[in-house]
Amino acid sequence: MITPPAILQVLPALVTGGVERGTIEIAEAQIAAGFRAIVASAGGPMVAELERLGARHVALPLDRKSPLAIWRNAARLAALVRAEGVAILHARSRGPAWSALLAARRTGACFVTTYHGTYNEGFPGKRAYNAVMAKGDRVIAISRFIAALIAERHGTPAERIRIIPRGVDPRRFDPALVAPERIAVLRAAWDLPERRPVVLLPGRITRWKGQGVLVEAMAAIPGAAMALLVGNQGGKRGFATELEARIAALGLGGRVRLVGHAEDMAAALLLADVVVHASTDAEAFGRTVIEAQAMARPVIASDLGGPRETVEEGVTGWRVPPGDAVALAAALTRVLAMPASERTAIGAAARQAVLTHYTTRAMQDATIAVYRELL
Repeated sequence: MITPPAILQVLPALVTGGVERGTIEIAEAQIAAGFRAIVASAGGPMVAELERLGARHVALPLDRKSPLAIWRNAARLAALVRAEGVAILHARSRGPAWSALLAARRTGACFVTTYHGTYNEGFPGKRAYNAVMAKGDRVIAISRFIAALIAERHGTPAERIRIIPRGVDPRRFDPALVAPERIAVLRAAWDLPERRPVVLLPGRITRWKGQGVLVEAMAAIPGAAMALLVGNQGGKRGFATELEARIAALGLGGRVRLVGHAEDMAAALLLADVVVHASTDAEAFGRTVIEAQAMARPVIASDLGGPRETVEEGVTGWRVPPGDAVALAAALTRVLAMPASERTAIGAAARQAVLTHYTTRAMQDATIAVYRELL
């Protein structure tokens, strides 16, 4: 019997996040396409979900970034490649990518990277460290914006770059599949009054995600609209404390709330009359934008990075200058004053755009096509 080729994805850990979610989605596609799916990481709560799909997880200390750790992990990965007959190493993060690149060179396996971020270059030597993500036999860029960045920063030839946008799973993000009881549970948990307009900003509570910009904008919006800041604080309370102090100083205590993580994000999005993406730094893609659009919510997004590709002005949402609270307040005032039928039409167009261009299935199929190119 012929053993099917194995594909090994490597990343620091499987705790939570978009990179981790994408790893599981691609493992699912690998199995469906007849490959053996292996993931190496330091582990985490998402390992159980991965293994339920039929993929294998190998625990390695890939969350360590020191040169010695990278060298040792390269030896461990090379041994795994040889033992399992791995044909392709697919790296999703810089530290593990250096180990995977060394392992690929030692074993002759193909090397694929997914360039997930803009990767800060503020420290000496950082560009050289980041450059591993552009060294794949194929380099997957998650947006046209990132593809241009890869070419400009690293000089990667266009023939090695494949643009594969992130995707939303319609099995999870579909307004028709969310029972009213799920929305009611969240409304009660967040003590949210009926018939008050709701502005929702999903995202980790950190300065560059723009929660502070929305707080300032809310101070300029007349009426009873409420803003919900939905997201984890990542164990760091500093910025959250600063936000709470600013909310109190502006007298917005009854109108702006930090509600923490939402396990049921689909239901949370359906609570919103409008969803805001307010990042002040360029997002490589901006997955929360397409999740909101998949739920047929109107979106106002920062006019930079990935959302320029997913938010068509006046058709599937609106864009405002990043960091501009006055412009955001004006856009929110205008959108909240629109007849509900007009917001519904924008939401419907946004959902159709997602279903046409930005599904998990499209992302999976395109990634499998990259593997087949190399094999």
